[in-house]
Amino acid sequence: MSTAIQALDRRPLDGLAIGLMLLLCAAWGLQQVVIKVTAPLMGAVMQAGVRSAIAALLVYGFTLWRRQPLWQRDGTLPAGLLAGLLFGGEFLCVFVGLGHTTASRMAVFLYTAPVFTALGLHFTVPGERLRPAQWLGVIAAFAGIVIAFADGMVSPARLSQSGSSTLLGDGLGVLAGALWAATTLVVRASRLASAPASKTLLYQLAVSAVVLLALALMAGQHLDVQFNGLVLASLFYQSVLVAFASYLAWFWLLRQYLTSRLAVFSFLTPLFGVTFGVVLMHDVVGIRFAVSALLVLGGIVLVNRKA
Repeated sequence: MSTAIQALDRRPLDGLAIGLMLLLCAAWGLQQVVIKVTAPLMGAVMQAGVRSAIAALLVYGFTLWRRQPLWQRDGTLPAGLLAGLLFGGEFLCVFVGLGHTTASRMAVFLYTAPVFTALGLHFTVPGERLRPAQWLGVIAAFAGIVIAFADGMVSPARLSQSGSSTLLGDGLGVLAGALWAATTLVVRASRLASAPASKTLLYQLAVSAVVLLALALMAGQHLDVQFNGLVLASLFYQSVLVAFASYLAWFWLLRQYLTSRLAVFSFLTPLFGVTFGVVLMHDVVGIRFAVSALLVLGGIVLVNRKA
């Protein structure tokens, strides 16, 4: 079946799709808060590695249940390893960065990924050139990043828990967004583009689990873990609900509904992230950061507009 026919088979959003997308965006937005709350009880890198390992086992079990072939020689191994390393780097930046900035700020910086993706496609794929309105979106998003960085450096009301500026954590958040975009570009430009979604996800989770757990062991973070109900609940949320169930639900939605309509809803994720940070973590959101967040969100919308 051709790509055009497949696109025609996808339908506009109905009540089920809208409700599921709102649930997914809320779950993804809450993730930064969950990570930050658990950090004092389990080191950031260790937490990220265990998350990926549990989710990888679940995805592997899912592929066995679906009887999906995984081990055939389809030429995806090099790209899969690279995607896994980039994926691991992204979450390393997120988990470590949350120790130096607020959950609200991380939510905004992480979701600059669509802007970096659009820039990458512009320079690598001839059919994905940015139009003037999209360039305006890129400029708006980066203006928002600059304003947010300045806000984190000079405003005492928004200092991190360590009492220093949020510059390091904010920078890691932007780097995480760039690595997320790089992962997307690797998937789209390689044989992973035609591989089953579960296999692509398994590459990312398995490789990142090995790398992150190795780093955590070398740093001695396994010695300081305090297993209690909060840690177990956090790991269940991050690995089972987010890294496994929510991603599979997202892939199912992409097969059933129009991608452009789904993308619009996904822009709600940083808004949920900021909201949860303010309500649950008492993050302070001043006028300057609010303006920067709106610029970033507006830039993402413009970048993803169809001609």
